[in-house]
Amino acid sequence: MDERETRERRSASVEARREVPTRATRAAEGHRADLMVRYLQAMASHSARAATKDATASAGPAHIRRAGRAGHGSVPVTDLQVRDIMKRPVTGIRADTSFLDIARMLARRQTGAAPVVDGERHVIGVIAESDLLAKAASLAAAERPGALAGLLHRCSHGGGDETAATLMTAPALTVQPGTLVVEAARTAAHSRIRQLFVTDYQGRLVGVVSRSELLQALVRDDAAIRAEVVARVIEGGFGLDAAAVHVEVENGTVTLAGSLNAARIPQLIGAVAQIADVVEVEDHLVATA
Repeated sequence: MDERETRERRSASVEARREVPTRATRAAEGHRADLMVRYLQAMASHSARAATKDATASAGPAHIRRAGRAGHGSVPVTDLQVRDIMKRPVTGIRADTSFLDIARMLARRQTGAAPVVDGERHVIGVIAESDLLAKAASLAAAERPGALAGLLHRCSHGGGDETAATLMTAPALTVQPGTLVVEAARTAAHSRIRQLFVTDYQGRLVGVVSRSELLQALVRDDAAIRAEVVARVIEGGFGLDAAAVHVEVENGTVTLAGSLNAARIPQLIGAVAQIADVVEVEDHLVATA
């Protein structure tokens, strides 16, 4: 990987990590999607050049190690699948669910969209808040000002014929448990949707993953980087006690402090710099004889 690609990967990684808030705001959704695409493009650019069978154990960005599936050990990020990060259960909406019941359901779940399913839980469409708002606006336009409450009242008493089947967007954009996280992230980013519903090979609903969960799976936080520096480099590679070198990580920049043999300092810095998602290494080490 040349110097330009290294700068590109590190820059995209830093920006993506900074855009992983504990609570996403609506205003940031489009910006975060763009950042995800940039990060994935940088990662893919490197992967296309570096991915070989012999490189599976590499510390490069194409082989970030994650907590693996049960019985499978650690999993490279290029092999990470949707099933590895899918945690939240999801309930589908029946096609005959009324307009008002759908609105109440989305508000109660605090989610922007829900899958529409048939009697066998096959996903036949997706209904989002935007679908409800568009329909409400078009119906209210034909009423006198302030008549939306009356419209909702008629819907709740069976007077309206709007249901999930008539309001949903179809076909639904879904992924399967075996879909690679990298591919699912690209799909979510390019389609600008907040969550992807997961179906089995027969199209039946089994779960959901959000765009934030996909991004979190691809971009490690500072604590995870520090843990790898200590375990894989300081303890594993150099055989040092974890307390021998003080390690701090902030926004991908690793600061090393402590005392170490002068000949080993450049080696340690070089090894830490090869850790995936490390942006820079600051040397505060004191050389000893």
